[in-house]
Amino acid sequence: MRSNTSMQLFQYWNFIRGERELPCRSEIEPSALRTLLPELFILERDHFGGIKFRLAGTHVCALFDCDLRGEQFATLWFGTQAGRLLQIGRQVMTQHVPVMLSATGRTEDGRDIETELLMLPLASSEGRSDRILGALAPLSRPYWLHATAVSGLDVTGLRVLDPDRTAVFLNEPVMDETISPEIRRVQHLRVFEGGRDA
Repeated sequence: MRSNTSMQLFQYWNFIRGERELPCRSEIEPSALRTLLPELFILERDHFGGIKFRLAGTHVCALFDCDLRGEQFATLWFGTQAGRLLQIGRQVMTQHVPVMLSATGRTEDGRDIETELLMLPLASSEGRSDRILGALAPLSRPYWLHATAVSGLDVTGLRVLDPDRTAVFLNEPVMDETISPEIRRVQHLRVFEGGRDA
């Protein structure tokens, strides 16, 4: 992880879940995350099979120059990636697997910014895994940030943060012997093995 926001949120999520696969939404204490809140968001599954923003921090909304609450998560992504990102979000929920994405944000006038997006599964108060706690953090602070809107995101990499669940998440064999165990290709994405130490 390259972003302090991602690192701190992942540590907090791991702390509150303990030995469980995922924590409950009611266990999240905003006061414990107050310095991170502008870059955080919560996604929830809707009744139509989509995934929408339940909450989005001020910096996340400012990046796109709009209020994201109630908006579909898939609309942030360019072209055919929207469907893939919807699938990834569903897998984070159903497989209880934390995921980190690398993505390039692009403006209409051709400016780029590298970002890191963390997706962590959360359970509702009824115990259903139907929410995601996430962070979207730019990896640099150009002068135009939050003054010129990003029109969309382009995924450049995906990292499953639980190495024992990588194959389940990607629905493929654990290892392709022709590819390095540290880095494997999945369609156009690079998958980096990683996770917390035992």
